[in-house]
Amino acid sequence: MLSQLSISNYAIVEHLELDFRDGMTAITGETGAGKSILLDALSLCLGERADAGSVRHGASRADLAVRFDVEKLPEARTWLAERDLDDTECLMRRSVTANGRSKAWINGVPATLADLKVLSEHLIDIHGQHAHQTLMREETHLRLLDDFAGHSEKVEQLTQIYRQWQQASRRLKNARESGDEQQARCQLLRYQVEELDALALGEEELSALEEEQTRLANAEELITQAQFAADCCDDDESGALPRLTQARQRLEQLPGSDSGALANILGMLGDACIQLQEAGYELHRYVNATELDPDRLMTVESRLAEIHRIARKHHVMPEEVPALHQRLQAELADLQEGGEDMETLVEATETARNAWRELARQISEQRIEAARRMGEEVKSQLAFLGMEKADFTVDVAHRETAQPDGMDRVSFLISANPGQPARALTRVASGGELSRVSLAIQVVAAQHSTIPTLVFDEVDVGISGATAEIVGQLLRQLGSHGQILCVTHLPQVAAQGHQHLHIEKQADERTTHTTMALLDEGGRVRELARMLGGVHLSERTLAHAREMLDVSQRSAH
Repeated sequence: MLSQLSISNYAIVEHLELDFRDGMTAITGETGAGKSILLDALSLCLGERADAGSVRHGASRADLAVRFDVEKLPEARTWLAERDLDDTECLMRRSVTANGRSKAWINGVPATLADLKVLSEHLIDIHGQHAHQTLMREETHLRLLDDFAGHSEKVEQLTQIYRQWQQASRRLKNARESGDEQQARCQLLRYQVEELDALALGEEELSALEEEQTRLANAEELITQAQFAADCCDDDESGALPRLTQARQRLEQLPGSDSGALANILGMLGDACIQLQEAGYELHRYVNATELDPDRLMTVESRLAEIHRIARKHHVMPEEVPALHQRLQAELADLQEGGEDMETLVEATETARNAWRELARQISEQRIEAARRMGEEVKSQLAFLGMEKADFTVDVAHRETAQPDGMDRVSFLISANPGQPARALTRVASGGELSRVSLAIQVVAAQHSTIPTLVFDEVDVGISGATAEIVGQLLRQLGSHGQILCVTHLPQVAAQGHQHLHIEKQADERTTHTTMALLDEGGRVRELARMLGGVHLSERTLAHAREMLDVSQRSAH
């Protein structure tokens, strides 16, 4: 469950830390006090996009963090463990700079917004104050029914099979439509690949050929100059070796030549003599090994000319010919596979289509059964909310065309009064009725949810009087089995909370602050009285609030 929320320099909040408990927590405050700040800060930690304007004026950045207890949440712990994150707790942090950039962390490790959103699906579910507006869209009806039926994973599997079916269908269609063009391209590629096969240019062959061609073309000059250099190193009178030997001998005869600077110089001259002798030997070997070979030169130059011709033909550099060869071979293989694999494509298309149809049939049967149960449960909740005579039906109809999520169209139908036929919810429900229907559906969904923390953001809009008290009782009942956070403007709902969080805005000449705190019993009475009677609290209003709180807490037991 949600255990802690920390906010720094966000909107008009300078610094705030809130600890949450299980059960139902009522969240109240005057309009504009900052109830939305609390939920917005929570949403940012859960992966919503950041806005630079949300950073508190004068601050360089806003920091937000939310902590969840995941001890009894195996799916969340598995998600964390699979990513080598500590799975004993879940700390999600978000930092937003004044220029709009943001960073996110999960248990101290950098994370993406997508990571935050996926993980949050195992931790918390937020029911917004405009949830009844989404009931205007039929796709919402289908999603709610699937959530109720508990087969969302099957629907996701169905969607994946549908994509495979469509992909196979497109490949089959393209293969059929591009047959002639593909055949011509195959012919050209086959000729080009055969030509490159015949060339058989190795990866390092070009550089080796160019080096050999340079050596063969300049063999005579190389022999002449190498022989001259060898003669310079020889020990005859014209060579350098006798002169070095003579210099060394004269220095050795000098007094003190066996120490100090002369000794170092003699060592270097000795090394030079040895190096000079070895250089002479290597030069003679080079001269003897180098031969004039005009036939080999002609062969090498012919090979290089063929490589350059093919490179020009394909508009590539000579060194790019091996890569070109591999690329054309791969393209030819793909086209030949596509051309020769028509039967496989047909089989793949039919297999995916049949798999989709079978799974869609199973899901459709489950939807029909779940629709009956969901209709009964929502109808029961509507009766509890003062619409005893309403008849609510979840209609599952067959669609003409296949869709990723199946062949079913789901519609919520309602008859608000006896004797009237059930019609689409979007056509017959008034504003107040729609709010109650929306709440009934959300309560039913929450009862079947495996998510431990549910947030209800002013879902009681359009409800008042005795119905409001019933709404509070419903939410408290949900809180008895998990954690409910309920933003409300109704005292009848707030009085039902196991605890009460109050949000207040304070302003002076220079700045504005928002404070949030859990109320004790006296604070709860004063806040309920404010919600009942406005700013000026009379003894009668306070007494009414105290009685409302006492009755709510007693009836809950």
